[in-house]
Amino acid sequence: MQEKDSVDVGVTVVLDDLAEPQFGPAAAELLGMMEQVADLCPLDSATLHAQASAELGLDDFGPQDYRARMDLLLECYRSVPGLSKPGQVNLYAQFVQMLKNRLLLADLIRREPEVLEVELEPPVVIAGLPRTGTTHLQQLLAATGLFRTLPYWESLEPFPLPGERGAEPDPRIGRTTAALDAMHAAVPHLILMHEMDGPEHVHEEIALLANDFSTMFFETLTDVPAWVDHYRSHSQAPHYAYLRLQLQAMTHLRGGRRWLLKSPQHLEQLPVVAEVFPEATVVITHRDPAHVVTSLATMVAYTERMFRVAPLDPNATGRRWADRLGTMLDALLRDRDTFGPDASVDLPFDTFMADQEGALERVLALAGEDFTPAARAGATDYLATHARGHLGRIDYRPAAVGLDADELAARFAPYSTRFLS
Repeated sequence: MQEKDSVDVGVTVVLDDLAEPQFGPAAAELLGMMEQVADLCPLDSATLHAQASAELGLDDFGPQDYRARMDLLLECYRSVPGLSKPGQVNLYAQFVQMLKNRLLLADLIRREPEVLEVELEPPVVIAGLPRTGTTHLQQLLAATGLFRTLPYWESLEPFPLPGERGAEPDPRIGRTTAALDAMHAAVPHLILMHEMDGPEHVHEEIALLANDFSTMFFETLTDVPAWVDHYRSHSQAPHYAYLRLQLQAMTHLRGGRRWLLKSPQHLEQLPVVAEVFPEATVVITHRDPAHVVTSLATMVAYTERMFRVAPLDPNATGRRWADRLGTMLDALLRDRDTFGPDASVDLPFDTFMADQEGALERVLALAGEDFTPAARAGATDYLATHARGHLGRIDYRPAAVGLDADELAARFAPYSTRFLS
């Protein structure tokens, strides 16, 4: 299909160009502009550090252990077969921003060391595979107004630039709006897979974890097997501690009472979550893993067009994510009892969708939160404007990413038996 630069609301989309991507006019123009500046954006550590420092006039990046992880990531991305020039520019921009975030945090702590004394209430943590309702549940809980949440603009730029603190409107919002417009032009169907309705959209903290250069976020961009091996073989506790530090800093800057956190990564890191946030309330979402693998692999295969030249191999992406989600579910089966019934709940997708208000009441009761009339009204308003599939749907087909639904069902039977029976 010839891709357009926007989606038709309410339609069902079949992605038949995963191997040979077709771009609309706006996307083609954007990619062409990125290609022209690729030579100015090398994936080189010294250049990236120099760029971040030059933009801010700062040179303290905080604890230096991140450098080895960053070097490994850069080598992995440079080694990606068919890495495109727009993909290189995209990665360059992301790495510069992560380094700037480190500079700004270190500078804030130097100037205002009381950041380190900020007390955090035990958060509510949503953990579940992608495509299991985690985003919808997070948005619903956020709509109650009971939690400190992370808008998308703050996830990308958690700390204001020098001279921008207290500015209204916050300049970070405008920059994020521009970035979202570019993203929607380049991959217009992404919003049907992961709704992102503007810079204020409540987002997950995986971008904050990325600032310490250790998170599974990096493997969602394209295939970086050496990075995955490194990530899985090292404790993530230090990096969750860095996440906690960032939450302290953001609480210091913008206030808020109790954080609402969410990331699929937490599903395989429950012992680490317990170590860093020992009194957290954890909600674990569940859904048919055959559907989950198919939809996630489809989403990654679709967005890989931003990083690699055609032809792409969606079947390889499907196999990779079937294996990867398998390791995540194995970790969940092993570690699920890290949080007991007094601090955690399992929430199957179908149960959640059948009674969303009932599920919300159950989660809030577990978390010890009062479901006030104002909170109930906020949730009701959200549900009224966010019916399932209200923007449209993707027709997810296992065969499009080289998968077989029956084989997936057999492979994940132990998980399904425990959590979905």
